[in-house]
Amino acid sequence: MITSIDALPAGVAARYPYRSRWITTNGWRMHYVDEGPRDAPPVLLLHGNPTWGYLWRDTIPPLLAAGLRVVVPDQIGFGLSEKPHLASAHTLDNHAANLVALLDGLDLERVVFACHDWGGPTGLAALLTRPARAAAVAVMSTWAWRSPSAEFHHRVMPWRTMHAPVLGPYLLGRQAAMPGRGVYLSTVDRQRYEHDGRAAYEAVLSDPDERRLTWLWPRSIPLGLASDIAAERFAWLEAGVPRLHLPATVIWGREDDVFDVDTFAAMWHQWWPHAEGTHLVTGRHFLQEDSGAAIGAILADFALRSTTTGGTR
Repeated sequence: MITSIDALPAGVAARYPYRSRWITTNGWRMHYVDEGPRDAPPVLLLHGNPTWGYLWRDTIPPLLAAGLRVVVPDQIGFGLSEKPHLASAHTLDNHAANLVALLDGLDLERVVFACHDWGGPTGLAALLTRPARAAAVAVMSTWAWRSPSAEFHHRVMPWRTMHAPVLGPYLLGRQAAMPGRGVYLSTVDRQRYEHDGRAAYEAVLSDPDERRLTWLWPRSIPLGLASDIAAERFAWLEAGVPRLHLPATVIWGREDDVFDVDTFAAMWHQWWPHAEGTHLVTGRHFLQEDSGAAIGAILADFALRSTTTGGTR
């Protein structure tokens, strides 16, 4: 099991040249990187399934060049963080609580939340729990509501088949469908991903027993069914997130094949009419793999303006 950047394959570590740090969050060991001036506004980069902080490798340099502090945690269950085997550790409530513990443990203030994929529901839940720590929020290829749901997640093939009770653990656990093939299919420049990305995602999830979250998290996606296990948490997000009056921006991949821009980016603008964007970049669902540096430039400009002028809550 790889638990530090130094222990990664040499080619992967060279593309993520930062110091490993750890903090205990609700009993679990969370890995994170923390770069830039301690007194600068922190940009909190939050990933989803099945990625980790490495997803933001091309986004980090423009933020640091702008003089910002950059904090990039690996959510518990992914990356170089501890990977609980218990399903009970992986509720959305617990993952949000882990991020709250990180915010409190590092005493982060004036935070710019940058939320991608499951970093949206978990990061926004943490923001709602600690609103005084937030300065601004950026969302990209993410959501925080029960409806509309993505047509992608209603498809029998491949999505619902992959997450069936027996096939899910086999395909995503034993066969590692998500870390390699799943990210590959949701990038535009797949040749670049094969060269720069794939090894990083497979290396940190090499043990089938540690891939549990790759099939547990998707089971929390609301599909409008009586069996939706996270409906209450998403209802809570629906009640709170639209009322946020923070500076906000929306960044999206033109080719997003999970959360289409016309439906999902537009929903963010309905909730936050004041939000900037939508800033369109080249990219499918894992848009950072194709446009990480461009996203970093957008976030740097947004963060500097937002943390200088502030926002009302």
